[in-house]
Amino acid sequence: MKYSISTLILVLFLGCGQKKEEVKVTADSAPDKVRLMTLDPGHFHAALVQKTMYKAVDSTIYVFAPQGPEVSDFLSKIESYNSRSESPTQWKINNYFGDDYLEKMIAQKPGNVMVVAGKNSKKIDYIMAAVKAGLNVYADKPLVINPEGFQKLEEAFKIAEDNGVMIYDIMTERFEVTTGMQRQFSMLPEVFGQVLEGNPEEPAIIKESVHHFFKYVSGQPLVRPAWFFDVNEEGEGIVDVTTHLVDLVQWELFPDQIIDRTDIEMVKAKRWPTVLTLEEFTRVTGLDSFPDYLKKDMDGDKLKVYCNGEMLYKIKGKYAKVSVIWNYEAPEGTGDTHYSIMRGTKSDLIIKQGKEENFKPTLYIRSKGGENFDNLISNALAQTISTKFPGTKAEKESENMWKINIPDEFKIGHEAHFGQVTQNYLRYLEEGKLPNWEIPNMITKYYTTIEGYKMAKK
Repeated sequence: MKYSISTLILVLFLGCGQKKEEVKVTADSAPDKVRLMTLDPGHFHAALVQKTMYKAVDSTIYVFAPQGPEVSDFLSKIESYNSRSESPTQWKINNYFGDDYLEKMIAQKPGNVMVVAGKNSKKIDYIMAAVKAGLNVYADKPLVINPEGFQKLEEAFKIAEDNGVMIYDIMTERFEVTTGMQRQFSMLPEVFGQVLEGNPEEPAIIKESVHHFFKYVSGQPLVRPAWFFDVNEEGEGIVDVTTHLVDLVQWELFPDQIIDRTDIEMVKAKRWPTVLTLEEFTRVTGLDSFPDYLKKDMDGDKLKVYCNGEMLYKIKGKYAKVSVIWNYEAPEGTGDTHYSIMRGTKSDLIIKQGKEENFKPTLYIRSKGGENFDNLISNALAQTISTKFPGTKAEKESENMWKINIPDEFKIGHEAHFGQVTQNYLRYLEEGKLPNWEIPNMITKYYTTIEGYKMAKK
């Protein structure tokens, strides 16, 4: 995909205590490079996109944001990547700070891709403004958090198609190697058989994730903005983190297939809060009191955050269950965890991340009988799995259970997955199109989370 960007761009720069001024930016010798504009970076995922450099991306990042601690944290993370001793980045920053940051970005358009990760309540309006202006969108999940937002998203995809630009959400979990391995084995009928239809008690696929408010990112304690705990801004858990889980259900059950909203039938859904004390809230946010806008969610002197959710639904006739749980802090030596099972006619593919696995995601294959299953797994590893994940071995745990040992070189961690997703997105930009299933499946994914939200709220 070719990009025409003026070799002389006027960017308004307004820093802390600085006067507004025009900054001349001269294009380098590669005018076709992708140029990133980061809008209102309120979530640390915005910075993780820039944890690595990309050959196809210009080294200047254009940042448009309201002045405040969120953008300051973003800039400090970029500086830490630039100054680290191992593989430092070379990002250059052009900032515009002001209340009219969105209008200024649309008017100036110094780049061709808008990166956005922050307040989920505003995200769909940012996306709409960008595609109307002929800008590509690279957005952290979720794109929408309520039924009104979903209606706007459908319109935004139509406008994006008319204007020849892309909307793409950052699905990092597709690049977690254990999940990728589960998907690979599910596509081998000699080992997995065919996926079962399942039932409400034993769905064909389950995806569960446990997260924590207090955690470390890039080696530093994560400071979350207070609005992160406001479900009107961040969205409830059932429409936030479950976006990843619903995406994986689609991606694993029906690889490279188009899924329509008519393929979805919501069976039941529920939501419940995590309760935080002021002491816990202070440790995560740095604030010594609850802001007034959180008073609506107070129960006495404690904050109730509706960040937990669970959905049971049918997708193309298969039962699926997804659930997300937020705790305050993980026990020492642990972190966010994931559990999953895919049920097939010949075996179950199970991901566990508990104490027995040293809290590292681990894939198990549980056979359902049949002869020579050792040979079947060995052949699958030699003929299929080793081409993508060389060095992977199977360790027999019991008569019908095998543990799949994946070399550490493939276990790069959540933060590094942002670079992998970005490389994928850059390839799609170069090709000028997304895979034919991506857009309809994105729409169906958000249709699913919103249907679950509506049912849980009844």
